[in-house]
Amino acid sequence: QVQLVESGGGLVQPGGSLRLSCAASGRIYSINTMGWYRQAPGKQRELVATISSGGRTNYADSVKGRFTISRDNAKNTVYLQMNNLNPEDTAVYYCNIDLRIGLHSSTYSYWGQGTQVTVSS
Repeated sequence: QVQLVESGGGLVQPGGSLRLSCAASGRIYSINTMGWYRQAPGKQRELVATISSGGRTNYADSVKGRFTISRDNAKNTVYLQMNNLNPEDTAVYYCNIDLRIGLHSSTYSYWGQGTQVTVSS
């Protein structure tokens, strides 16, 4: 019913930048919080950043000042601009979107398929 498609990952040198995108499609009535999480090898998935429907943002301390989350409500898309990347940012990045599929429906949480970000020289 709902699909999330991520794009924008890849290999980048330390200090470089990448921009991730996550587009939601399908049966969508409204979207609440949108966010990005990441999981490095051998570690638990952790929150990177979230953005509310009203535009309020929240960041992990490790990415504050380097990453920027934004959303385009007309396109049902969330972005993550990542600057000054370092090797510790290497992980699979997942988008997460909380949405409703109808006026009286509950809120459901959907995950993207994940995109690999590798920071290495």
